[in-house]
Amino acid sequence: MQESIPYLLLYKIAQLFLVMMIGFALVKFRVVKPKHSVALSRLALYLLMPSSILNAFNVEMTSEIMVGLGLAFAVGLVLHLLFLGLDQIFAKVGHGTAVERASIMYSNSINIIIPIVGFVLGDEWIIYSLGYMSVQLFFTWSHGVGLFDHSKGINLKKIFLNPNIIAILVGLYLVTMRVRLPEFVTDITSSFGGVLGYIGMLIAGMRAAGLDFKSMAKYPRLYITTAMRVIACPILSLAVLLLIRLIVKIPNTTEILLVSFLATMTPSAATVMQLAQIHDTEIEYSVAINIMTTLAACITMPLLVVLYQAI
Repeated sequence: MQESIPYLLLYKIAQLFLVMMIGFALVKFRVVKPKHSVALSRLALYLLMPSSILNAFNVEMTSEIMVGLGLAFAVGLVLHLLFLGLDQIFAKVGHGTAVERASIMYSNSINIIIPIVGFVLGDEWIIYSLGYMSVQLFFTWSHGVGLFDHSKGINLKKIFLNPNIIAILVGLYLVTMRVRLPEFVTDITSSFGGVLGYIGMLIAGMRAAGLDFKSMAKYPRLYITTAMRVIACPILSLAVLLLIRLIVKIPNTTEILLVSFLATMTPSAATVMQLAQIHDTEIEYSVAINIMTTLAACITMPLLVVLYQAI
């Protein structure tokens, strides 16, 4: 199984890339308009993602899973603190803009890591992706929002009213109290969650079609930002994860850390584009970064997994 992971990942990425091209074609053939992706983004945020989270928590909780989930949360926190340090350096030395800094720090783990983990490793490993995702949601709606509105402190209302945070809290309650959702409910959450990755890439394709690729030349730092998101951040994460792998000795440590590693190597977060739109800040640039990192990640993700397994 371990040897086949890079190939399975490449297969899944190829599928998602094809879906992105379908979204691109739908706009180019005037079936839909780029602005229609906003409605799909809301659908993904308020319905598909919470469904995926609830479905991931609908497992028979054992002490082994609890320990593994605790490790996933701890790793997610350590990695985000690492990225926060990198962000502060980039802000002072590189004079990064809000869009650049947010795009580097926040990956698209919220939208595509669940379907990737489910396909590559199996559905039983999806629950461990929630550790990284939960920490990222907290940082996104505190530090991430602050980058755009220049606010200081933490807005607990924005964090805990986020539908995905609510889904995580509900899921934690269910597994702690050993409550399983009825089958007719899980059939719905499973169906909704199953299309999350495809909808996310469809949105990316629709936005790409509305982008003037010639205008991307006016963003000289686009390639630096892309390299930092899909290469520098994962490589730094790999160093930390390898150290943790040497120290922590619990069942399935290698697989749990791989789930977190997959989350760090995904493209820039779609949330960055949403924040750019809300605050009317470098909207086109945020789309360009998202598209460029998505294309680059199609190449870097399988290579990084091979590197993880080789070391």
